[in-house]
Amino acid sequence: MQSLSQSPNDPDFVQNPYAFYDRARAAGPFFHWQEYGKTCATSYAAVNAILRDRRFGREIPADQQPEIAPHTMPFYAVEAHSMLELEPPRHARLRGLVMRAFTSRRINALAPEIAQLTHDLIDAFPKGDFNLLQHFGQSLPVTIIARLLGVPEDMGDDLLRWSNAMVKMYIAGRSRAVEDAAADASRDFSTFMRSYVDARRNQPADDLITHLIAAEEDGEKLSTDELITTCILLLNAGHEATVHTIGNGVKTLLETGTAIDAAPIEAVVEEIIRFDPALHMFTRYAYEDVEVMGHVIPKGSEVALLLAAANRDPAAFDAPDQFNPNRAAKANLSFGAGLHFCVGAPLARLELQVALPILFDRLPNLRLSTPPRYADLYHFHGLERLMVTA
Repeated sequence: MQSLSQSPNDPDFVQNPYAFYDRARAAGPFFHWQEYGKTCATSYAAVNAILRDRRFGREIPADQQPEIAPHTMPFYAVEAHSMLELEPPRHARLRGLVMRAFTSRRINALAPEIAQLTHDLIDAFPKGDFNLLQHFGQSLPVTIIARLLGVPEDMGDDLLRWSNAMVKMYIAGRSRAVEDAAADASRDFSTFMRSYVDARRNQPADDLITHLIAAEEDGEKLSTDELITTCILLLNAGHEATVHTIGNGVKTLLETGTAIDAAPIEAVVEEIIRFDPALHMFTRYAYEDVEVMGHVIPKGSEVALLLAAANRDPAAFDAPDQFNPNRAAKANLSFGAGLHFCVGAPLARLELQVALPILFDRLPNLRLSTPPRYADLYHFHGLERLMVTA
């Protein structure tokens, strides 16, 4: 296995990580990333196999649990109840209860609301050059997830601020200031959500919080702490990645000159998600010695799955560095696979499928006014801003 060095904060890497992924993948399906001290999977076959293999999981093995620094405890108190970080049987219980409330029927019913909100946001666009990420990419998903959960839309700025602070706990080389901000955000977010959970217990409404409270399986319901964490997870995951995907997607369509109707909208959206995804790395722990594609992953080791590298694997996709919404259909790995496949994927897809055609129909002359730049947020991948003119 080859050992490679690449700072995730290097400006060239931030703007184009795919060149490094190509170099790493050329050495085989796995390499050792020196800066992370981890084995990384780059090929579609390896990433897909590990995502689906129950000998790997998200939970840190019991004998490797790190000591939690006191100043980060509010953040990890939330994480302790997150189904994203859990394995069966607790994961199965939490996900089953959530899926009873977060149904495809409830999500699909949001299509007219997404369409109307898209029109409303476009009507409010500033004149001249403006930041599409701020006025559209951020506003659309956070408003929709707030409505779905049943929390006030005017809390959008707070929700974005809390979410942004919390997800920075996953970026490379986080600082004490980042940890303090994440702890404060976790504390404030939890207090806010607790008040809404308590209110909905006493006065049910037709919203996701109420349905989560009512969800029951085999006589079990979500505890208050589980409800709070689940709502925070849905709010964070329900808009954070979608914000970046909208920005990356509009950037790609404009840079490549691809018409929004170049293919069925479902295919255009899937190619956006494959070509330049918002999440580039997801990790798993090996719960026993596991051989994958000729490489033994030792028990207890953490493997980094480079989702964006897998999506550009020429063994899986023809001409993977070309944006082609008419390519032969094949599942990309941007939402993961297997047990932890993203529960918010249907909502993210729906938002993109509804909103993007309206955006380009309403603004047929939309174009970039300033070259876009990606933010230094690895292992997320999103733009600092998206300056456009209509």
